[in-house]
Amino acid sequence: MDETEFWELIDAARESAEGDPEEQADVLVDRLLQMDPELVLDFARHFEARYNRAYRWDLWGAAWVLLDGASDDAFDFFRCWLIGQGREVYEGAVHEPDSLAELLGEFDEEIDGDGEELGYAADEAYEQLTGTVAPDLGIAPAPAEPEGTPLDFENERALAERFPRLWDRFRE
Repeated sequence: MDETEFWELIDAARESAEGDPEEQADVLVDRLLQMDPELVLDFARHFEARYNRAYRWDLWGAAWVLLDGASDDAFDFFRCWLIGQGREVYEGAVHEPDSLAELLGEFDEEIDGDGEELGYAADEAYEQLTGTVAPDLGIAPAPAEPEGTPLDFENERALAERFPRLWDRFRE
């Protein structure tokens, strides 16, 4: 599976689920179940690599503003959700997290920002296909600490200055 096929699967599942991340995960599992287990592992590698790439202080700060706070777990689930939004939103956010203010359409606090189930889709499909737990993916592990310069999430003024567009849209 190449990168284009990965993003096509993500997009098709999101569209089918009408943007609901839990439903998107279910659709994704169903589609992965139609594939060879090795392709499911390829999908998992693409997902995990993007998940690790998004482990950045500035993106965590953007999630903090967007979600009105983001614990370690909430940021993990946010990164899964971000991947689920598709290539344009994901790449835009990784490049400039404040751009999420323009990249995101409607944002429903009840369902958006939390894609925990998306993070398990490939593992679930692989296990259903093979009856075994997915093997090690053979990719570099996530860094121990987020990349970039740490932010003081409790300093609202600093967050408003660093993420002015997100602050204007989601906090005021």
